[in-house]
Amino acid sequence: MTVMRDKVVKALVELDVKGDENGLMPGYNVLVNFLPTSFWTLFAERMINSAPAEKKEQVRTGLYQCAQECGYHTGWGIINSDEFQSVVMPMVTEGAKDVLRGAFAVFTAWGWAKSGVVQIKDGERMVIRAQDYYEQDIKIPNEKMAFMVSAVSGAFFDLAYGSEYPNGLGTFKCDQTKGIEVGDDFGEFIVSKK
Repeated sequence: MTVMRDKVVKALVELDVKGDENGLMPGYNVLVNFLPTSFWTLFAERMINSAPAEKKEQVRTGLYQCAQECGYHTGWGIINSDEFQSVVMPMVTEGAKDVLRGAFAVFTAWGWAKSGVVQIKDGERMVIRAQDYYEQDIKIPNEKMAFMVSAVSGAFFDLAYGSEYPNGLGTFKCDQTKGIEVGDDFGEFIVSKK
């Protein structure tokens, strides 16, 4: 039996993990903040819009790299947490593939994106599709803006198939091929080796 996404999402949403007085959620072996998504989308949009034309790609690369590093270390904490071990690991029958499916179920349960794995080729390629990701609200004409979904997808694949943690970061890259923010029906993200 593979990880049943809906079952995992339901179980994780029902866990009683709350933020502390500092606005941080100490669960899943990580600290997650409770800032509204509008803060992050406005932050990214303003950074890109305020950069001179010759620096825009550098800003985009920086946003991707920040999300990649965050996703890598946060992902490590998640998959090694008591919560993940108790909810997801009993359903794992396909090794790294199911762990990745479980990681994207956490991604969904936390409200970052309604996302899921469409295809995985062990250690080579993964396709993710996402609905309702918060970066879809960034409106820069003809620009795909889902840095977080894209970078975290690559980081999760790094954890599954890269060198042993913490040395596998950046083994894989992720390219966003579709985006709600540019008029597509969903976001699509393809992870491949660098």
